[in-house]
Amino acid sequence: MHAKKKEDLFVRDWLFDIRSRTFFLLLLSFLITVYIAVTKIVITPDHNFENYMQTISGNAPIDLSMQIFSELGWVLYPIFIGIILFIKRKTRRLGLILLLSLLVGSMASAYMRCYTGYERPDLQFLGGHLSITSGADIGIPCKIDGTFPAGHTVRTTIFAFIAGYALSRKFPHGCYLVWLYPILVSISRLYLLQEYPLTIIAGVIFGVLVANTVSKKLKIEVIFDKSKT
Repeated sequence: MHAKKKEDLFVRDWLFDIRSRTFFLLLLSFLITVYIAVTKIVITPDHNFENYMQTISGNAPIDLSMQIFSELGWVLYPIFIGIILFIKRKTRRLGLILLLSLLVGSMASAYMRCYTGYERPDLQFLGGHLSITSGADIGIPCKIDGTFPAGHTVRTTIFAFIAGYALSRKFPHGCYLVWLYPILVSISRLYLLQEYPLTIIAGVIFGVLVANTVSKKLKIEVIFDKSKT
């Protein structure tokens, strides 16, 4: 009984209702970032940021490591894991939730990157480069090379949220380690001059909103009930 109450408490702490204060505050925070992006009121700090980031590149091990981390945020990696989970009967619901969240998050991000008009940093990364070509990402349906919110961050946040929840029963403390995935990918995108801090923050918030909403609608907590999986 005590263990059951502890698990229920964890569910309440991890997931939040769409009509909850947490959802409202996250949505409000995201709308504020959208306003900042559209009005471009942080254009000067953005330029200062990219100028600084360009000066700290040049350390070959760090440069290559950051590019590897960035590659790990490619859209096909979490999708591939989602497909594997969906194929297996015991994890089908989890795979469906992950795939649907990734689809919604990726497509919505692509259109927002178009309509907000928040373009990528102008400066080029001057550090060492890997000898492999980066995989194609979700296309933006317009001519603007937008970056709001950060697509890599949205997807990796969605993955960390859903995977972390799925691992929480067996690894109540270790499940938080999965958040290193979006953290490292997001840092690498900043280092490689592919994103601004604002786009990363927006990506995290939007990723959490999408993952939580889809998880609640499709009742992700059922994955812990063996009689219903």
